[in-house]
Amino acid sequence: MGEVLYRKYRPTSLAGVIGQEHVTTTLANALKTDRMSHAYLLSGPRGTGKTSIARILAHEINSLPYTNEPHLDIIEIDAASNRRIDEIRDIRDRVHTAPAEAKYKVYIIDEVHMLTKEAFNALLKTLEEPPEHVVFILATTEPHKLPGTIVSRTQRYTLRPVALDKVVAHLGDIAKAEKLKIDDDALELIAAHGEGCFRDSISLLDQASSAADHITRVDIEQLLGLAPGEYLTRLAGAMASGDSATIVTTLTELYALGFEPGVIARQLGDRIRQEVLDGTAADPQNALQLLQRLLDISAARSPKQLLELVLLQIALPSQTASKPVAAPQTQSVVSTPAQQPSPQTVHTHAKAPQTKTVPTSEEPADPLPDVASEKDIPKDSPKQPAETDAATTNGPIQAEDVTELWNQTLEAIKKQHNTLYGIARMAQPTFDGVRLTLAFKFAFHQKRMNEAKNRQIFTDTVERLSSKPIEIICVLADSSEAIADKPDVTTISNIFGSAELLP
Repeated sequence: MGEVLYRKYRPTSLAGVIGQEHVTTTLANALKTDRMSHAYLLSGPRGTGKTSIARILAHEINSLPYTNEPHLDIIEIDAASNRRIDEIRDIRDRVHTAPAEAKYKVYIIDEVHMLTKEAFNALLKTLEEPPEHVVFILATTEPHKLPGTIVSRTQRYTLRPVALDKVVAHLGDIAKAEKLKIDDDALELIAAHGEGCFRDSISLLDQASSAADHITRVDIEQLLGLAPGEYLTRLAGAMASGDSATIVTTLTELYALGFEPGVIARQLGDRIRQEVLDGTAADPQNALQLLQRLLDISAARSPKQLLELVLLQIALPSQTASKPVAAPQTQSVVSTPAQQPSPQTVHTHAKAPQTKTVPTSEEPADPLPDVASEKDIPKDSPKQPAETDAATTNGPIQAEDVTELWNQTLEAIKKQHNTLYGIARMAQPTFDGVRLTLAFKFAFHQKRMNEAKNRQIFTDTVERLSSKPIEIICVLADSSEAIADKPDVTTISNIFGSAELLP
């Protein structure tokens, strides 16, 4: 049976440990000046070299050549399986025995955070006053679980995840030594999957060595169960162009091939994150929102449906954003003859005083005097007709304010009801002055908005912002009939949460 690669290429000296120079250099200098401590604590992520450094240090302290063979005076203990007080008491009793061959007796306790409280208490006394011939080297991936009394009696060294370029270079050296043909992008994918863990990366390379004579990125993707890059490119392009059909069909194909929605979401997130870092994201704000939503996919009750909804929410606004919101019929303001020396174009202003407005007709209604503040009228110009207030109860909302009202409504909904915001932004709104019609492309969004709770929240928000009663109508984009106009459907929706009228 051949030796696995991560053991075959385990470093045998402090200089051979890659990516942890801030630790190995300090320890090497301490060895040269004979300023060794009686206890060390090595902490850091798994697979970064804690155990390797501990073994090398144990041999260096005793001036022994490094070997994988066990030594009588170098004792390794796995705290995960020897965590009880009895095992630690046994150590406490044995430390007083002199080394058999070496200068020091070295105890390496791996995963030391797994010890029980009683075991830590038994170990503490030995760490406080150890015999001169004993050295402890503790290793852990979770240093925060160690009592402060233990940590304070050790020299602590924190190992870091290894930089991606160093992992790729080291994997390339191993592949060359093993005479493996592997593409550079395949090595990069292996290193990225290892996330700075040498052991995981080398183990994956070992596994890939049996996959093909010439290892490509596709081979690594298949080993890792990752979706092919071409599908991710297709999804990204469909979201950018608003092609909802391509999004749905691509996801369906990926599911048919056996890829889980959580895996797809994570890969999409990695791609979008890289675009944000590179500055190539078309809309960084939308990209950040999408990254946040993708994090929820794996833990969702219906991950497939949620992933589809999240991607459609990003894509569909690009279809509707270019379509202007329908404006109401033109309105006119009638002022007294004394205040209207010449025809003027009336503009809306959020803080203008209220005026009486009437529809334009052949026989205008009796004019009412306008009331205007002197500070709103320039001193060197004749008095102008008072501007209408788009937010007053009696005045209709003008064309240029419809888009602003819609944007303000979405922003207000987003702050308190994120799910409802995701549904509302799918709509194409039109407004005729008293009725706001929301046209949805998908019946799912239409039904969700027609649920009693959602309709009430949305209606209250619109009326609060417009300061006037407004009727909300929800329709399909290709339908002129609103579900809300069906009393029987509305009643059922109010009771059961949603309903659909079948022909």
